[in-house]
Amino acid sequence: MFSNRLPPDLEPNRLSRALERMRREGRAIDDLTASNPTNAGFAYPPDLLAPLAGPGVVTYDPAPSGSFAARSAIAGDYARRGLTVSPDRIVLTASTSEAYSVLFKLLANPGDEVLVPRPSYPLFDHLARLDAVALRHYNLEYHGHWSVDVPSVEEALTARTKALCLVSPNNPTGSLIKQGELDRLADLCAGHHVAIMVDEVFADYELEAGEAGAGRVLDRHDVLAFALGGLSKSVGLPQVKLGWLAVAGPDDCVAAALQRLEHICDTYLSVSTPVQAAASELLTRGAVVRAQIHARVLSNYQLLKELVEHVPACEVLRAEAGWCAVVRVPSIESEEDLVVDLLECENVLTYPGYFFDFSSGSHLVLSLLMPPPAFASAVRRVIRHLDCAESRRD
Repeated sequence: MFSNRLPPDLEPNRLSRALERMRREGRAIDDLTASNPTNAGFAYPPDLLAPLAGPGVVTYDPAPSGSFAARSAIAGDYARRGLTVSPDRIVLTASTSEAYSVLFKLLANPGDEVLVPRPSYPLFDHLARLDAVALRHYNLEYHGHWSVDVPSVEEALTARTKALCLVSPNNPTGSLIKQGELDRLADLCAGHHVAIMVDEVFADYELEAGEAGAGRVLDRHDVLAFALGGLSKSVGLPQVKLGWLAVAGPDDCVAAALQRLEHICDTYLSVSTPVQAAASELLTRGAVVRAQIHARVLSNYQLLKELVEHVPACEVLRAEAGWCAVVRVPSIESEEDLVVDLLECENVLTYPGYFFDFSSGSHLVLSLLMPPPAFASAVRRVIRHLDCAESRRD
């Protein structure tokens, strides 16, 4: 009866079942997977969302690519980051997830292929399946820092490849695409008539000094390229539902892409009038939230490194930007056993590395959003648990 675009098995996994049981029992849980900034103790200005009720929101005047005023505001936000982007090359969506879906419709026929990084966020699997697109993986490698394994990109390319997805900063590795890597990948993609899609939602959250100036796809003229962003991360407003994509590349390709994007977006008209009318003020006034988030994740990242450096069997993998950190841990037990034990014994919820397709070793993925005292307490309990497990093995 149901489409095969949906997973055949929607039963919760073992970790989800354990979490639900503990919540029913009323047990307090320190959530080191938290990704919702509105529940993380940040001080949002009480009138931050007042522009959503401004006088201009009662008139409906749909524009497929979004209102020019909203697109101009986003162009101004790119200027804050040192990028010159014309409002005419920006298309609004209701979220970054929807932006992916729009681009899959633009670039791929059913059964065509998109290259995605491994490790990375598992959302790609669901988005691609819903749009009848096949995924092929290329690898990120870690040797003291993360880099793209370009030969694995070349190996993954086929005649049906339509796009290469880059996530910069990557979730969860925190890695950024370097200029040299981007040059090689752009040359490779241009030669195979493959577009580049770069998810930049975490671009404002530098963790290692001097790393945020990575390769910038919107400066390119040699390959059709798209950069994705949204209010969810840039100003900590996931509930407001505004994302966007910006287009770069050869002028004729950009014009053809924008014409088709307008047709797709006109079919759905999914972006609400209030958020478009409020976009400029939300981007400006939301900067105070962004500053708090940045200070928090940077502080927690440094704290995590300080706590883990005294644990010889563990290592915090270098993260250049974002909201997450990856800790390599001893392979004493399966990652699934470890995260369930941490939850049930220490009341700490973490992600296992296999959720993100880490190819070898054992890893925990931790969100850096928690208030620092709670974060420190939770991390210390994780370390204690790992120390005890290591002692039992010895």
